[in-house]
Amino acid sequence: MLTIDGLRGEGGGQVLRTSLALSAALHRPFRLEHLRAGRRRPGLMRQHLTAVRAAAEISGAEVSGDELGSTEIEFKPQGVRAGDYRFAVGSAGSAMLVLQTVLPPPLLASGNSTLELEGGTHNPMAPPFDFLERSFLPQLARMGARVELELVRPGFYPAGGGLVRARITPVSEPQALELTQRGAAGEHTAEVLLANLPLAIATREKQVLRKHLGWTEERLTVRECHESRGPGNVVSVTLPFEHVVEVLSAFGEKGLPAVAVARRVALEARRYLASDAPVGEHLADQLMVPMALLAGGSYRTFSPTPHSRTNAEVVGLFLEGAVTLQERGADDCLVRVRGVS
Repeated sequence: MLTIDGLRGEGGGQVLRTSLALSAALHRPFRLEHLRAGRRRPGLMRQHLTAVRAAAEISGAEVSGDELGSTEIEFKPQGVRAGDYRFAVGSAGSAMLVLQTVLPPPLLASGNSTLELEGGTHNPMAPPFDFLERSFLPQLARMGARVELELVRPGFYPAGGGLVRARITPVSEPQALELTQRGAAGEHTAEVLLANLPLAIATREKQVLRKHLGWTEERLTVRECHESRGPGNVVSVTLPFEHVVEVLSAFGEKGLPAVAVARRVALEARRYLASDAPVGEHLADQLMVPMALLAGGSYRTFSPTPHSRTNAEVVGLFLEGAVTLQERGADDCLVRVRGVS
């Protein structure tokens, strides 16, 4: 059995999520020790526990240590099973991080699958629904995967209650992903998402976006969400190019001025636009696992984040030498992934 030290890399939940996805897809058991030992509150929290149990159900795994606060688990998968699944985080924890864990294995199943996940859909420190829909899924499609993602109901921290549905068709003809150039630029836009909050917040955030990005009013929109259980505010910038779409988001939170939220995402957008690397930091985290499980390929990105380095290390534990990072200069890294298909 493969033994993994949870202190590896950034010492957080990424080690767990990547290990579960690869273990379930490759039918390889593992033991994870010192789980989330690098965090202020170590061990399994609710969203991590949901990811463990969801991966276990999809792969028929035997699991030990699957309880809140546990700092060690053993995971013994039997094989990926296509089907219709529903998983609830039971809090405002990120349903999208659970989806990150359980989406890759059904790509290799013998039939179609449907996943429904309840929890947060727009959480700080997690990929929001909009990023997965606009940025990640198009790249999965280029790898030969067909995934439809539907936002049934948004859920913001701390109320949660969001619902996402994913329909997954297994990959029949894996394709290598080569993403080293952005291609021609499309129309860049920004959106302010508001749920149960005053419209004046969106007005202030749009002013900041105009100031820092120099865009006209027509490229800035406001979307009010009335079906959310609680308040929420997300400012998103979408930067489409011929071969890639970058989606950057900042989240409102209690005590954080609206202008600071908008400024944060505007500065991220300016950094991306000042570079020519096609793959942003967040997408770089998402691509490694499906590429390794499918036909591999390569992509150019910024200097690797701790999350990306951790992902590369964990993928290498399951598939030795599958990921190489070649740093070629400031904010220029070529990532090569060897696939199993």
